[in-house]
Amino acid sequence: MSTNIKSKGIAILGSTGSVGKSTLDVVARNPEHFHVVALGARRSIDELLLQVKQFAPRYVVITDEHAANEFCSKIKQLGQAPNVLIGAEGLNQVASLPEVDCVMAAIVGAAGLLSTLAAANSSKTVLLANKEALVMSGELLIKAAIKSQATLLPIDSEHNAVFQCMHNLANDEIKQGVHQVTLTASGGPFLHTALSELSNVTPDQACAHPKWKMGRKISVDSATMMNKGLEVIEACLLFGLDVSMVDVVIHPQSIVHAMVTYKDGSTMAHLGHPDMRVPIAHAMAWPLRIDSGVSGLDMTQHSSLEFYSPDLHRFPCLKLAAEVQSEGGVSPTVMNAANEVAVQSFLEEKVRFTDIYKVVASVMENFEPVCVNSVEAIIEIDKQARQLAHQKVTSIT
Repeated sequence: MSTNIKSKGIAILGSTGSVGKSTLDVVARNPEHFHVVALGARRSIDELLLQVKQFAPRYVVITDEHAANEFCSKIKQLGQAPNVLIGAEGLNQVASLPEVDCVMAAIVGAAGLLSTLAAANSSKTVLLANKEALVMSGELLIKAAIKSQATLLPIDSEHNAVFQCMHNLANDEIKQGVHQVTLTASGGPFLHTALSELSNVTPDQACAHPKWKMGRKISVDSATMMNKGLEVIEACLLFGLDVSMVDVVIHPQSIVHAMVTYKDGSTMAHLGHPDMRVPIAHAMAWPLRIDSGVSGLDMTQHSSLEFYSPDLHRFPCLKLAAEVQSEGGVSPTVMNAANEVAVQSFLEEKVRFTDIYKVVASVMENFEPVCVNSVEAIIEIDKQARQLAHQKVTSIT
């Protein structure tokens, strides 16, 4: 383990989710290198109380007002008194604190956009686990980071793998030598399910991912492969690639996370156990290395690695996302908003699994791919797309 990095102050936004808990596990393994300044959650109060007891943050942000009141009454019993902030403004505030060096942006969905932008505008190192914030804001987030000299480091296992395979993103000559980026996908829980049976699958079945332990929304996205579609868009934005340069392959073993093929015919691949602590630890300590709590691979135990092209009839959301990236403008914002509504509706058993794609595609038909240049305009488009998506869900119901 390296001993040459100073202790970094970290704010973990979405600390009670799977990525947030994995981040805290890495912090606990490296207490000399990191200290928790702030934790942010929506309403998982009991989990948050345990985290406060262990890591003693100076600030806690709770976006649900009722949960915040409950938290305040319970925290007194622990004899600890962090500063408790309520709502989205609290997230923005802790993301901008001078004592915070890096921000783990792990709030799922559009709800994480403003705090991620606040971190970028405050010149922080942003550990980007919320792909939706980048997808819906597009180049605005990238431009904000460039203007303030913030650092964006990808946390998604695939993008972190691409980052490592490219090894020097600041060097334009290296990027010009890239021929293709390949993202891998496990195929989710329905890879071999008969197409005729997909309309009857349950939320619990969709959330039973064969390789990764994730929240329910992202698990459903993995089952539809919308998650991979969002990752295609994210890869284009993060690495300055045309969508034609980004490919997706099914890799059920989830050992190879991404590959970068260069113009000379060589291919760099990143391999590792399917454990989010690996990319999290890499980004937290970058450009150095620390203990993630995950062992290295024993390749004698992985003698068979499979790769094959995804069936776009089974995963129409993947094709839709590539088309949306080609269109540009507000199309990714609209798609993301409609998908969040459709997925939540499926989890509430208001629509069928196969209706998710239908709702999103139907909403997309009502928007032109115009460009907008402000966060306010993006939020308005997001609002309109959600309203229309709710109408589509009601008509299906």
